[in-house]
Amino acid sequence: MGAVLIAIAAAIGNLLQGWDNATIAGAVLYIKREFNLDSEPLIEGLIIAMSLIGATLITIVSGGISDSIGRRPMLILSSVLYFVSGVVMLWAPNVTVLLVARLIDGFGIGICVTLVPLYISETAPSDIRGLLNTLPQFTGSSGMFISYCMVFGMSLMAKPNWRLMLGVLSVPSLLYFALTVLYLPESPRWLVSKGRMLEAKHVLQRLRGREDVSGELALLVEGLAVGGDISIEEYIIGPADELIDEDPAAEKEKIMLHGPEAGQSWVARPVKGESVLRSSLGSVFRQGSLANSKIPLMDPVVILFGSVHEKTPELGGSMRSTLFPNFGSMFSVVGQQPRTEQWDEEIGQREGEGEGEGEVEVEVEGEDYPSDAERSDMDENLQTPLLSRQTTSMEGKDIVPHQASHGTTLSMRQSSLLQTGDAVSSMGIGGGWQLAWKWAEREGADGLKEGGFKRIYLRPEGVPGSQKASIVSLPGGDFQGPEVVQAAALVSQPVLFSKELMDQHPVGPAMVHPAEAISKGPRLGELFNAGVKHALLVGVGIQILQQFAGINGVLYYTPQILEQAGVDVLLSNIGISADSASILTSALTTLLMLPAIGVAMRLMDISGRRSLLLATIPVLIITLIVLVIANLVNLGTVAHAVLSTISIIIYFCFFVMGFGPIPNIFCAEIFPTRVRGNCIAICAFSSWVGDIIVTYTLPLMLSSIGLAGVFGIYAAVCVISLVFVFLKVPETKGMPLEVITEFFAIGAKQAASN
Repeated sequence: MGAVLIAIAAAIGNLLQGWDNATIAGAVLYIKREFNLDSEPLIEGLIIAMSLIGATLITIVSGGISDSIGRRPMLILSSVLYFVSGVVMLWAPNVTVLLVARLIDGFGIGICVTLVPLYISETAPSDIRGLLNTLPQFTGSSGMFISYCMVFGMSLMAKPNWRLMLGVLSVPSLLYFALTVLYLPESPRWLVSKGRMLEAKHVLQRLRGREDVSGELALLVEGLAVGGDISIEEYIIGPADELIDEDPAAEKEKIMLHGPEAGQSWVARPVKGESVLRSSLGSVFRQGSLANSKIPLMDPVVILFGSVHEKTPELGGSMRSTLFPNFGSMFSVVGQQPRTEQWDEEIGQREGEGEGEGEVEVEVEGEDYPSDAERSDMDENLQTPLLSRQTTSMEGKDIVPHQASHGTTLSMRQSSLLQTGDAVSSMGIGGGWQLAWKWAEREGADGLKEGGFKRIYLRPEGVPGSQKASIVSLPGGDFQGPEVVQAAALVSQPVLFSKELMDQHPVGPAMVHPAEAISKGPRLGELFNAGVKHALLVGVGIQILQQFAGINGVLYYTPQILEQAGVDVLLSNIGISADSASILTSALTTLLMLPAIGVAMRLMDISGRRSLLLATIPVLIITLIVLVIANLVNLGTVAHAVLSTISIIIYFCFFVMGFGPIPNIFCAEIFPTRVRGNCIAICAFSSWVGDIIVTYTLPLMLSSIGLAGVFGIYAAVCVISLVFVFLKVPETKGMPLEVITEFFAIGAKQAASN
């Protein structure tokens, strides 16, 4: 519930955007009369477009600034900009001041449009992230409707006051300011990226409504990596007493998965060679999906994501422990974790603490390791959640903190998997994925043992009970029973691993202190990482296609369509002026969008983003073709008006169900934490540029090729969009952000090798 309320509060910024868009559309009718702008269309256009210009300019820098100072300060700044612009517009004595106020208003709009989806994605649970990130679309349309109603009421006055219409924006902006300052927390992912672990932990506890968030906190740390060598491995999971291998080498590779209940012990065993039991993800990685591998130009990322969802389409998000009655405890070790409150990595925060306290004893597996207060702080911080020292369940896994010249190392001996569980769902990190680490060793060129941590995102496939009485054939033996399940794993180097420390041949894995690993901050070169570039291509592409799909052209033509349908005549017959009738019809059009957005919110995490796009874009194509026919063929006034009006309404409803909210949702999900702000700013900037191009080429296109030609071009763009979505846009529903970015890295690697 905490994440839901936080998302609603953040989406108020988009309500103000919608409010402003509707207000200026109505107020400009009266601004033209006061300043005699009928003969100066350029000035009139600037008054409307100045906020668009401001939003475009601020977007260029907003992402980078948010990566530096945080998401919350930028949202606070946007509320201040909204308030200032409202006050200035309320006063505006001339056109120049009004233009400046509109520019300031655009700055606030640009920040909200860019960062609110990012903020919600970073705070929402993965299984309802799509629903919550559709809220900006809903609040934006709600703001438009409320504003249209307000402007309509003011238009009925004897002397409508456009300054009051625009200045009212400052009132709801005060509410938004209060919410951003007093209620909204900082993004936990941003806090982790700056090493402020204790703050991140407290925010997560508030968002999730529970005390133990160690598993998710560990996930956020792992999400700091950009790129890296990622591979897909396959495992089978089952009871330890059933997966017994006579081969000592194979037995060594098994990973113990311990549960909090007494006697509950499971293992994950790597699958090597040819096996009857293959995970769908592993099969796709090796040979491509059977359904899609022969489709030309199909992006490997789409195939990989599809392989994840095709096994469990009914789950629609995070798998519930009720579907895995035995796995609930298998993947959770929280019940045995000692409580630690201080994973606080704020750089310099604890300098000076512990002076005069002497040495602190760190007890592991019955052995005492002396260290000074600083090392104790490091050890205390690393054990939760990254490395959970379970003295009752992790037999023989010794964790030894010690000092090296280049930083802090952490040593572990013997093969193990360090698992941080979830006290509530006990299913890991969402979407059926588990976060774990294992210690792997190999013999180096000098004959010495070399080892290091491997970070694993593990995903069981299928319900254990579905393999009842089945025999699983694997090299080394056959296993029979209902409890064996296949699993796919994304394996990579942990974010805190240090190659420099490995050169010193530590006893165990070379793990730097989190503050040392993340204090470097994002680098511009990370934008050119193969996975990031791949995601940018898809994100920028879908944003531009959204703008070229014709929403602004249809919005521009809507009043004329409704006028032809006779709506204005009906309203004028009941004593409403032409201006008021125009405003009211716009309000009714906006009202029709709200139920459609509500449907989209319900389906976003069930059907998914990709499925909604593939289902709604064809409807956009059909409605645009109908509009082309209605303007080319003489159908008669009534038939033309009816067909056009129905097509417009259907277009709006299906646009806000798919192509309206999904590009922003998608772009907020596909980039690594360290570069997410910069990347989403690039995507938003491309969207604003596309908006400007469409807005300012529309009059030229109308005069050259006519309305039928314009709608024909929009229909062609929608066809291109449908092909682009089918080939390039993967399904991201229910998956942790950190896993999504790993898939893009793997997909980019596969695309480069083809």
